[in-house]
Amino acid sequence: MINGKKLIVVLPAYNAGQTLEKTFSEIPFDITDDVILVDDKSTDNTVEKAKELGIKHIIVHDDNKGYGGNQKTCYNNALQLSADIVIMLHPDYQYTPKLIHSMAYLIANDVYPVVLGSRILGRGALKGGMPFYKYVFNRFLTLTQNILLHQKLSEYHTGYRAFSKEVLKSINYNANSDNFVFDNQMLAQIFFAGFEIAEITCPTKYFDEASSINISNSIKYGWGVIGTSFSYFFNKLGIVKSKIFLAPEKLS
Repeated sequence: MINGKKLIVVLPAYNAGQTLEKTFSEIPFDITDDVILVDDKSTDNTVEKAKELGIKHIIVHDDNKGYGGNQKTCYNNALQLSADIVIMLHPDYQYTPKLIHSMAYLIANDVYPVVLGSRILGRGALKGGMPFYKYVFNRFLTLTQNILLHQKLSEYHTGYRAFSKEVLKSINYNANSDNFVFDNQMLAQIFFAGFEIAEITCPTKYFDEASSINISNSIKYGWGVIGTSFSYFFNKLGIVKSKIFLAPEKLS
């Protein structure tokens, strides 16, 4: 715990058998109370490896629900286990678990309710092997989002995120897409609800075993990001009312 707050790390897993052990071994258990692994019907030995490592909370989807669907299960179960702070860490070892201390303490000390590990702050993205077209794509989408959301994040596309329970209970993330655009919908919801987001520099690694979306899915994701940004913009103006921007308690 940190300042009496329970910290749970969630691992949204899909075919992470080769990288799970390295990721898990670097999680700081001096402050981490629990780890939840949600397996999205992997075709490799992810679940078996998780059991070997002694991960206590392993949830296996009967059907592949997608990246967003996996996160919904992660956060719902973390809240059921009374988490005060939830950190999403990809088990493909693309992001270093060694930043968990820094991210968690910002929330535990009530400095920020949300913290992102940014690959764009500094020069970590290209240095870590991010393909140049993805870097350009990231910068273009981020610029568009900052304009429409009236914010100043360095990137909206990192998969390394920490949340307070108050944030997770205040936004309707279960209404979001089950696909990759879930991440962006969630950040839009957080800003819409009036929460601030902090960023810390995060080195990243691109290698064969690390997960990555292909060009076709990248294009689909990009259009989804732009659609989410315009939806936020028009909801702020009161022109439309999207379900994802309704508070959970206001839903029927």
